[in-house]
Amino acid sequence: MPAFASRLAEERPDEFALTDPSGSMTWAQVGAVLDRVANGLGAVDLGPRRRVAVFAENASETALAHLGGLIGGASTVPVNFHLTADETAYILRDSETRVLFVGPETVERGLAAARAAGVDTVVAWGLDAAVAGTIPWSEWLAAAPDDEPDDGIAPLPNLLYTSGTTGVPKGTELPPTMFAGGGTVAEHLEALRGNAFARYGTHLVVGPMYHTGPLSGMRLLVAGVPSVILGRFDAERTLATIEEHRTESAVMVPTHFVRLLALPDDVRGRYDVSSMQYVAHTGASCPVDVKRAMIDWWGPIFVDAYGASEVGTTCSINSVDWLGHPGSVGRPLPPFEVLVLDDDDREVPAGTEGRLYFRDLTGRGVVYPNDPEKTAAAHIAEGVFTLGEIGYVDDEGFVYITDRFSDMVVSGGANIYPAEAEKVLLQHAGVADVACIGVPHAEMGEELRGLVVPADPASPPDPAELVAFCRERLSHYKCPRTIELVDDLGRNTMGKLNKRRLRAPYWSQHPA
Repeated sequence: MPAFASRLAEERPDEFALTDPSGSMTWAQVGAVLDRVANGLGAVDLGPRRRVAVFAENASETALAHLGGLIGGASTVPVNFHLTADETAYILRDSETRVLFVGPETVERGLAAARAAGVDTVVAWGLDAAVAGTIPWSEWLAAAPDDEPDDGIAPLPNLLYTSGTTGVPKGTELPPTMFAGGGTVAEHLEALRGNAFARYGTHLVVGPMYHTGPLSGMRLLVAGVPSVILGRFDAERTLATIEEHRTESAVMVPTHFVRLLALPDDVRGRYDVSSMQYVAHTGASCPVDVKRAMIDWWGPIFVDAYGASEVGTTCSINSVDWLGHPGSVGRPLPPFEVLVLDDDDREVPAGTEGRLYFRDLTGRGVVYPNDPEKTAAAHIAEGVFTLGEIGYVDDEGFVYITDRFSDMVVSGGANIYPAEAEKVLLQHAGVADVACIGVPHAEMGEELRGLVVPADPASPPDPAELVAFCRERLSHYKCPRTIELVDDLGRNTMGKLNKRRLRAPYWSQHPA
């Protein structure tokens, strides 16, 4: 088995390395599965890009498919388990995936996507009975050699998909700031032991494992950190799990905090969370009152990691610094420098609001391997890119986010690009024009709202019908939660929208 698993199995034979709602696995059991996953993938022609996709909800198998793929020299593609079959098929084709792993919740959509994309091998776990067109996980593992995999091959980064500004997702490789590197798998696994979470005990996975943050639990196994994987988020179950397993670290988003804080006082007081020592929170800027309440409850253990899948963490701030600079997302981290520019791309003084850019001192910036045009559009100079937000930097170098100039909406930590929903809604006969924007939402941070100009003002479409129409054609999380009928969207003479102006009335009375 992999050297790290063999060593840990000898040192801690009775310790559970991996736990999910279905049960627990020791280090020896984890190592044995990883051998077979790596060797099973090694026996398949994965094509020149060596891509393997995982389209499944949180489970031990999800973690092991990703980690086994990494050890086997594959580039694994985490696929959002909310996606429809058509959306998934696009990702399979674009990534050139050759093997697809699915869970019980995604097997039907996964099979349809695989057929459409020409993926012949579909491995499924958690099924009560065999499903035609799939290979059961247990049978696939049993057929694979159990020899120790070759760790002299090159490691490959994950390929991550972001929602598309023009209606289709874009693939981006796990950036160097998040990929441990190394010329061989052995060197890569050794480098993973230096992960910031590795100094803590059991790691709690609460977010969906198609995001890079929650996938850290998979990588931490290499550092000898056990992981407890939860399914879809439940606030009280999270507290109970912290107490039961004495977990010490986690990656969360502000929506998790809002739901935890919404629990009745007697429920919150029922569980001991004192074991928690380190929580990284990502996905969106956390409201000041929410962050302060979590620090009061759990202590100053929170670290804000601001950035994006395309580049990793660009800014960070710990709880102590945050209490002195409430609302900040922190100072830039190497290799990034922050720039605040006006509309003419001139740098503005400290304390002045403008468009937020970052300079990657390595020169890399943002890279979309299959979309050079989008790669170029993210930059104003070599290595100088934007994440589409407006903000300012104070005299001490702390960055604050105040608005967004890109269309992207962040809801519950998920990035939503309105172009996808707008494209669908325009297909409805009752819609003449539409703009989807982010508006405040107490729990999710913001939600997507559709502003629709009726084709016939005398007989406007039913907003609920429009939401249903969109949900029939697109993943639900990408669709507007609400539709508002309007007379005009204020397009200029060139037909362009000012979405910042459209958002302004909804945010003007919203507290930071």
